[in-house]
Amino acid sequence: MTRSQSGPVNGRQGAPSRRTVLATMGALPVLTSGASVAGASRVAAATVAATVVIDPSARRQTIRGFGGMNHTAWIGDLTTAQRDTAFGTGEGRLGLSLLRIPVPEDRAAWNRDLATAKRAAELGAAVIASPWNPPASMVETFVHGSQTNARRLRYDMYGAYAQHLNDFTTYLRNNGVNLYGISVQNEPDYAQDWTWWTPAEMARFLRENAGSIGTRVIAPESFQYLKNMSDPILNDPAALANVDVIGAHLYGTPYANFPYPLFKQKGAGKELWMTEVYYPNSSDSADLWPQALDVGEHIHHAMVDAEFQAYIWWYIRRGYGPMREDGGISKRGACMAQFARFVRPGYVRIEATAKPASDVFVSAYRSSGSAVVVVAVNKGAAAVSQQFTLASGTLAGVSSWLTDGSRNVAPQGASGASNGSFTATLPGRSVTTFVTG
Repeated sequence: MTRSQSGPVNGRQGAPSRRTVLATMGALPVLTSGASVAGASRVAAATVAATVVIDPSARRQTIRGFGGMNHTAWIGDLTTAQRDTAFGTGEGRLGLSLLRIPVPEDRAAWNRDLATAKRAAELGAAVIASPWNPPASMVETFVHGSQTNARRLRYDMYGAYAQHLNDFTTYLRNNGVNLYGISVQNEPDYAQDWTWWTPAEMARFLRENAGSIGTRVIAPESFQYLKNMSDPILNDPAALANVDVIGAHLYGTPYANFPYPLFKQKGAGKELWMTEVYYPNSSDSADLWPQALDVGEHIHHAMVDAEFQAYIWWYIRRGYGPMREDGGISKRGACMAQFARFVRPGYVRIEATAKPASDVFVSAYRSSGSAVVVVAVNKGAAAVSQQFTLASGTLAGVSSWLTDGSRNVAPQGASGASNGSFTATLPGRSVTTFVTG
């Protein structure tokens, strides 16, 4: 899936018109699958999968969180209640722990997203910001392929632009929001409607100017995780020294391109974030089931194959997003909340059997204590009897939450464990999150 260059739903050229969503919105099919916590009769009726072995000693990436974008200028601000739904962690909340906001080129507009940013921070979320354009006085036009009015940052304005980003960071700090990081440019390689940067220009800015920015620096935010944008940064020690987060978007990126060997080779001490996506499209209702399960699988691959430390959706509130226009949590949002509410900032992904059956996807995470969170996505129509075994440590019990065709992050109660193992039935077409106690 690639985005239309002119599709207004992306919000790239001004306020997007709302898409007509499918008639299925809100009318969710009821599945006849069994409960998510295993019982002997339910296990017997389900397909048996290979055992998932979870190894808490095999630590992978530290998770910074799951989040979404607020862009008041294009689609309006979240309401007070919607902020609490987005960033709260209790029942009926999305559990987002990251907020992305724009950096307006006009200083007079810097307060647009402040209210939401402040509330998100109060609820424990980290805030990042991305610019679409520098101030007009810093930009020149040039010919880019067939585009005769393409925009780029003037070379003699690199220092002034770094100060612009620093000033925005200071403005938010003075108003109660400490940015976790700020990006150099949103999608510099997909910029028909904003500002282009070449890989060399991005590396030059990082090398010569980004060191003056008073927060973490995020780059390059390629629209499709194209490595030609980030390879030059990783291969330039001076540029790499001034970037803290390699950011990427995943529009149309195949799963085969999720791994990044060069980052693993040269990115020590840096973070790897996915800073924008909607998936699988922006045309269907976020309540279309079982299509919404694609979100669960996408997050799984982002965590396990790409080893991203953050997963940030595009608009938080949209007909195709995690929150419907009425402020309710959509099916896509429920699939996202199965991760976001339980895998909290600072948790570490640990090794687990990722695909114990053809349609089952499993990832596991450990808190700073001994708690382990397991997220299992079953995209198949049939229920699966799934055994989970902890390679080390002990299991006192397990609580679980389920999203399927008729339930959204529904508590399923607690069950026991024996000899470091437990067995659960994963209903057909479902996401289940298990938390050990």
